[in-house]
Amino acid sequence: MTGTRRPAHACQYRARGALARSRGWRVPAVMLPALIFVAASPAASQDTGPPVPLARQVPSAGKAQISVPSALSVPAATRAALGIRVGPAASVPRNSFVRVRGLPPAVSLSEGYATAPGAWAVPLYALPNLQMVVPTGVTGRAEVTVGLISEEGAVLAEASSVLTFETPRLPAPPPQASAAAPNAPPLPKPPVLPPAVRDMAEKFVARAKSELDLGHVAVARQFLLRSAQAGYAEGALMLAATYDPRELARWGVQGVQPDLEEARKWYSRARELGAPEAEARLAGLGSGG
Repeated sequence: MTGTRRPAHACQYRARGALARSRGWRVPAVMLPALIFVAASPAASQDTGPPVPLARQVPSAGKAQISVPSALSVPAATRAALGIRVGPAASVPRNSFVRVRGLPPAVSLSEGYATAPGAWAVPLYALPNLQMVVPTGVTGRAEVTVGLISEEGAVLAEASSVLTFETPRLPAPPPQASAAAPNAPPLPKPPVLPPAVRDMAEKFVARAKSELDLGHVAVARQFLLRSAQAGYAEGALMLAATYDPRELARWGVQGVQPDLEEARKWYSRARELGAPEAEARLAGLGSGG
């Protein structure tokens, strides 16, 4: 009689259980199927090769560097670029920033914020347009240290620069004209009056002087006007003096209204007629004298 055929895996269970009992292992019966399954698994018996790494190693991009001109000449009362450069970009950690130390306290930066007198923290995105704001009166030299700082406060790279602050040169003042111009045009020659006209003009001036001695300024002006119109230089000069406030004060005349425009008019006429005193009196009127 042919017996009932047991499945192959049942035979394996018995064989593995016998092996465990022969070696003195105490294995709970409930764990035997799992143990036998693991031992008999084809994947457990095959060699799969070296373990696969969990993450690919990325080669380092190099050390971060910072650069700044070794020396800068900065005029006062101006804005000047610092020229800070940081790189390469792949080696600069995120959230890092630039620290500037050693600036004169009066000098500020166009970006960032002050952390102490002469010290500033500047974000990396602000470097291309970063400028120093230098007010008037800042002079001398300053050694500035520029560092690339990580988010944790570590110094990643550092550079230095010597700043020289100069007083701006003012333009030379224009040359002042001298009081007496060396090339002043010569006085015009007085016209030659006919003897009869000159004689009449001199008589008008003599009569005007008599009226002035009496304090009759208005009457004296009438005679002087005729003399000036005749082309007599002394008549024009004296007529201008009757309108000149300085001459009226010198004569002690009261109650007569001076007139600068009339004085300037007749002094100019007297100069044209050759009176040498007319130029100085015109200058006195122009200065408000």
